[in-house]
Amino acid sequence: MTVTPEQAEKFADEWVEAWNAHDLDRILSHYEDDFEMSSPVIVRIMGEPSGTLKGKPQVAAYWRKALANAPDLRFEKLHVLRGANSVTIIYRGHRGLSAEVFLFAKTGRVAAAFAHYERSQ
Repeated sequence: MTVTPEQAEKFADEWVEAWNAHDLDRILSHYEDDFEMSSPVIVRIMGEPSGTLKGKPQVAAYWRKALANAPDLRFEKLHVLRGANSVTIIYRGHRGLSAEVFLFAKTGRVAAAFAHYERSQ
């Protein structure tokens, strides 16, 4: 799937809006059922030393805990970068400057995501 500039912006807007609404079902709707999520925060919140979770049930449990720990969570989209089949969203959140890289499957949903934070604690 080649991501157009319009698709990248639309995805980024929808993703940020879903997180800002704290709507877990809406957030998860962007992802494949068996997607992988990697984040340094997974180590702390889920006790998974690899920092990677696979599948919606595992990631949903992680995000549910993360949302409960940050009831005032809000993201401010700063910039969107696109690759051939990926998008990177640079945003400001409660962990400071952050970036997430999303690798898309042929379905148009995310197959893998990688979170990067200025501060992970």
